[in-house]
Amino acid sequence: MIEYVQSALLIIAAVLTIISAIGLVSLGKDTKNIVYARIHIVGIFDVACIIAMIAIGQYLLAGIYFILAPFIAHAIANAYWKKEDRENNLDLQNVEVEVDENHPFFHPKEKMQALESEDSEKLKADERFSVTTLEIDEDE
Repeated sequence: MIEYVQSALLIIAAVLTIISAIGLVSLGKDTKNIVYARIHIVGIFDVACIIAMIAIGQYLLAGIYFILAPFIAHAIANAYWKKEDRENNLDLQNVEVEVDENHPFFHPKEKMQALESEDSEKLKADERFSVTTLEIDEDE
C-alpha cells in the first residue's frame, strides 16, 4: 500500500514538473515583469520537489526545502527590484516625483540630504565625546 502512495506522489510531482516546465518555456521575452512570473512558476517546481522528497521518505530535507524556498525566491525578487527593475522601481527611473513641502511624511530628497549634512556637522563639532587610544607595551 505504501508503494502505491509513493508512486502516486511521484506521478503528481512529475505532472507538476512538466506543467511548470511548459509554462516556463512558453513565457515570451517581451512579457511584462518576466522575472517575477518566472519566480512564480519556479514555485511550482519547488512544490513538486517537496512532494517527491516526501514520496521517497526524505521528510527532514522536504521540510527544510519547504522553509527555505520562499526566502530564496523573495531574496531574488528583492535583489532584482532594488538593482534592475527600471519599469516598476521609481528610484531607478530618473523620474522626479512631486512632493508637497508641508507633507508630514514625504520630504524632497534635497531637503533630506541637507538635514543629514547638518547633522553630521553637528556630530563632528560635539565636544561631549572624545576618542582615546591606549597604547599597550607587551614587554611589561
